[in-house]
Amino acid sequence: MQLSPSIFKAYDIRGIVPSTLNESVALGLGRAFGTAARAEGQTVVAVGRDGRLSGPGLAAALIQGLVDSGVEVIDIGMCTTPMLYFAAATLCQSGIQITGSHNPKDYNGFKMVLGGRAIYGEEIQRLRRTMEEESWQLAPAGSVRQADVLSSYVQRIVGDVKLARPMKIVVDCGNGVAGASAPGIFRALGCEVIELFSEVDGNFPNHHPDPSKPENLRDLIAKLRSTDAELGLAFDGDGDRLGIVTKDGQNIFPDRQMMLFAQDVLSRVPGGTILFDVKCTQRLAPAIQQAGGQPLMYKTGHSLIKARMKEVNSPLGGEMSGHIFFKERWYGFDDGTYAGCRLLEILSRGSDPSSVLNALPTSHSTPELNVQCAEGEPHQLTAELQALAGEAFAAPAQVSTIDGLRVDWPDGFGLIRASNTTPVLVLRFEGHTDAALHRIEAAMLALLERVKPGAQVGSAAH
Repeated sequence: MQLSPSIFKAYDIRGIVPSTLNESVALGLGRAFGTAARAEGQTVVAVGRDGRLSGPGLAAALIQGLVDSGVEVIDIGMCTTPMLYFAAATLCQSGIQITGSHNPKDYNGFKMVLGGRAIYGEEIQRLRRTMEEESWQLAPAGSVRQADVLSSYVQRIVGDVKLARPMKIVVDCGNGVAGASAPGIFRALGCEVIELFSEVDGNFPNHHPDPSKPENLRDLIAKLRSTDAELGLAFDGDGDRLGIVTKDGQNIFPDRQMMLFAQDVLSRVPGGTILFDVKCTQRLAPAIQQAGGQPLMYKTGHSLIKARMKEVNSPLGGEMSGHIFFKERWYGFDDGTYAGCRLLEILSRGSDPSSVLNALPTSHSTPELNVQCAEGEPHQLTAELQALAGEAFAAPAQVSTIDGLRVDWPDGFGLIRASNTTPVLVLRFEGHTDAALHRIEAAMLALLERVKPGAQVGSAAH
């Protein structure tokens, strides 16, 4: 097969339809994935898709490829990525979600679970080689059956999460696939729900479904102002990430959400290891320690966090991007709807949820910043930065090279790392005061200037 290598990302496959990703790619992936599944003794694969316009065609081709390879396909139809993960945790152990996540509307892609683990890195490259060489194994026994997981998924959440009182919330699904399930789940918990853009529409006519971008939260903030709702929740295109807005319009970033979730989880799992990625606030680790937990900082990437959580038996993990992973009471996968339900469970115990959220420790920080690079350049630059860091930063600075370069001072941190999905450097700076933020930013950018003179820093585009 002729393939565009650029579609094989670190944690998933993603490209533009039809130029780099099309039905023949989907067919080949089905055959390659089915071959890999059967080699591991996996004979059943669940398939779901988000609300993108190219989804049905890609799903038909993917399913055909899986059937060609001799596996039984459970077609769960249009659903959120977490609902596909749920199917791969309850009906079988492997699955593929067809989703472009929060990318623009002409994108689509595949998130994959094989034998109960989210595959990434070398395993994705192995699938690519099988597709290129057409070295898949075809077998006659393949079949397809339909299944609806929504009712068992709702039942599982409603059986687990209990609100102390009914709450009134605004839910903005941005015309992503969460619109078909999330509002109903919150109502089943006893919430009064004001819906924004719940109609699933792959053209995304209202705003882009990415709650990590402040401009996508404007409608939610306006609706909170004009109604007596207590809280706003926003979802990304495939429903695996959550955005939270308070009554007074404050965006509660995921690293602060994690403080609240950690406190709650650790009340039942004392001493648990709580995982978070290198982009998270310096205030998070002390909050975890204070709640009786062991903080563990790790690399960015939902597949990497999930794998590490299994290794250290962590009850909770989270990423700055909005992926929150509950293992305690749940399955350990990232699920925006379930995270929203757990948040409401905690906040329903008090009368003023916004004051609880606004009281969480905070700092002065930049948004995620990007430096555009040539293909392959970001990892080379971060290696150079890591080599220089020892002599560039004296005590009390603490240098971490777990994922790029993160330098922590007593009053803030700076991060420069290579993105695993696009050829950019990702930068983030934080200070306990405005002055600390500016000092740290200047120190880190001076180091960057040494390895990439004239680097242009811009705001991140997802």
